[in-house]
Amino acid sequence: MMSTLDFEQKQIAFVFLEEGECVSFNNDNIVIKDADNKIKHQSTCYRLFALFICGHTCITSGLLERAAKFGFSIILMTVNMRPIQIIAARAEGNVLLRRKQYEYDKQDIGAHVIANKIHNQNYLLKKKRKKTEKEKEVIKKLEQYEQDVQKGGLSVQEIMGIEGVSAKLYFQTLFGEYNWIARRPRVKHDMINCLMDIGYTIVFNIVNALLEMYGFDVYVGILHTQFFHRKSLSCDMEEPFRPIIDAAILKMMNLGQVHEKDFWIRDKQYILGGKKAAPYVTLLIQSVMEYKNEIFLYLQSYYRAFMRDKPSSSFPTFYMDKDEAEKKKQQENGKNENNDENDCQNIK
Repeated sequence: MMSTLDFEQKQIAFVFLEEGECVSFNNDNIVIKDADNKIKHQSTCYRLFALFICGHTCITSGLLERAAKFGFSIILMTVNMRPIQIIAARAEGNVLLRRKQYEYDKQDIGAHVIANKIHNQNYLLKKKRKKTEKEKEVIKKLEQYEQDVQKGGLSVQEIMGIEGVSAKLYFQTLFGEYNWIARRPRVKHDMINCLMDIGYTIVFNIVNALLEMYGFDVYVGILHTQFFHRKSLSCDMEEPFRPIIDAAILKMMNLGQVHEKDFWIRDKQYILGGKKAAPYVTLLIQSVMEYKNEIFLYLQSYYRAFMRDKPSSSFPTFYMDKDEAEKKKQQENGKNENNDENDCQNIK
């Protein structure tokens, strides 16, 4: 298994291929060459965690061999950044883990995950300095929804219902000044929805690669129902990290970094791709990389808790607010020290 120190050194490569360009290798380095066979990019495979390739290319046995050897995932995408295929570096044969997955039939872990997502969404709303009375009211409602979803005894439909109501209020409040209508991933009726799809795809594939690394059956979810060809567990585990992308997009909008001329509209859908997409992808990846270690530790802790049949309260929580995360960590360390002292006294 990969350690935290190993993951700290890992990188994500996002390659936009133009006509005549290709992906090749030289001495365990990944090399991108242009139409004139000149090196456009080169980096070592030892530090590669995921390789996103946007554009038409040929998959060679050499590429697959190195992906298996160095343990990195390959995500193939169209020029318009629509995912085509994921070739994941996975751990094979974790039978005990998968048996636990197939036998799990509760909703407590899923409720914990959704509560975590609502908490991070509310964190972004609370960051706004000057809040209207309506915005303060939404924050209180989300705090209540975070508590309600963890009450226990709720069905998956009820949990997802609370999540849906929370998300609607959250997006209306977060992007209200940018004429927000609704979150419609299939329609992409505005620039924000288009950027969300790109950002969420990046997060999804990072989460999926980590889950595959531990040997999870990513098609077996804890919230999203099993559906043909849908990686339901990866969809579930992505949820707490979505606000990272929302925060990045809001920042880009506020700084005037999103330009309508970079997008083209087809069938009333906003589309971003090719060279125009590169600056946006860079900013989105940078926002995710700020929490790279936290994402790794979250999924590592999730794996350990799931394997040990821990109660949902013992499963990890991801905090976007790093000060809050540090405070919670210190509290946990204090509890562990007190437990150790009590154990010593009991022994005496």
